[in-house]
Amino acid sequence: MRVLMTGGSGFVGQRLCQRLKEAGHRLQVVSRDPKDAKGQLPAGTDVRGSVLDFVDAPPDAIVNLAGEPIAARRWSDNQKKRLIDSRVNITRDLVILCEQLKQSGGQAPRVMVSGSAMGYYGDQGDREVTEETPPHDEFAHRLCKRWEDTAREAADFGTRVALLRTGLVLDLGGGSLQKMLPPFKLGLGGRFGDGKQFMPWIHREDLVRIILFLLEHGDMEGPFNGSAPKPVTNAEFTRTLASQLHRPAVLPVPAIALETAFGEMARLLLTGADMRPRRLLDAGFEFRYPTLEEALAEILGRR
Repeated sequence: MRVLMTGGSGFVGQRLCQRLKEAGHRLQVVSRDPKDAKGQLPAGTDVRGSVLDFVDAPPDAIVNLAGEPIAARRWSDNQKKRLIDSRVNITRDLVILCEQLKQSGGQAPRVMVSGSAMGYYGDQGDREVTEETPPHDEFAHRLCKRWEDTAREAADFGTRVALLRTGLVLDLGGGSLQKMLPPFKLGLGGRFGDGKQFMPWIHREDLVRIILFLLEHGDMEGPFNGSAPKPVTNAEFTRTLASQLHRPAVLPVPAIALETAFGEMARLLLTGADMRPRRLLDAGFEFRYPTLEEALAEILGRR
């Protein structure tokens, strides 16, 4: 099938493009810099500058992964607006594409898998969190809710919408580990605050497999937690990563230091949710890397 992707040149998107190409699908990617993106994507990928440029080449499916990194800089009012706009605006364009294709007498894409994040739930303390758990109202929740609500509008045109609330994505070459590995390899790692906050995580390979699973199963719609079935606290994550690297991790970062450095954004590091992928497990999805020890052993074994 023909798959249209936003965020295709990103950390998750590049690996997903490889898997889709290997499976024989045709790739369409939206990029602000098509020439640069083509050099990072499989040969034959159709790269264009905007979503609506693809109205003459209707996709069968959409994967929406675009969005400015949420932890790239301090959350000023302007930065919060950029974070929202970078997600909502391109998602709205995808909905408009679905509408235009339907109104022209054609067929809207059959399915859209649209990104979201564990931030949808906000701070949940230590209680177990499923797709049914009520959110805690804070900026990360409001950001994800606007993103999801915009994506849901595609259902008005017959497109099945699956919303993927992801945890920390782990692999080499990007994501959370890229920032964590240098200090941990020097023995300078440590927990954040008291370390009791949960860190939902997922191996990048399992996340890509989940996206393919949601594309292929026609009854999968609504929200799905894209995280491994065994989340850990920040303290547990710290100990496990240090152990895999055979390094100590005895330099905790006080909460006050993070709050001083990052302001409101420090909540990403000091709060969390014990997020479980209940709906995926109920649907029969099997994780290759269900535990953090297995995931890190595979990832770090490739260094």
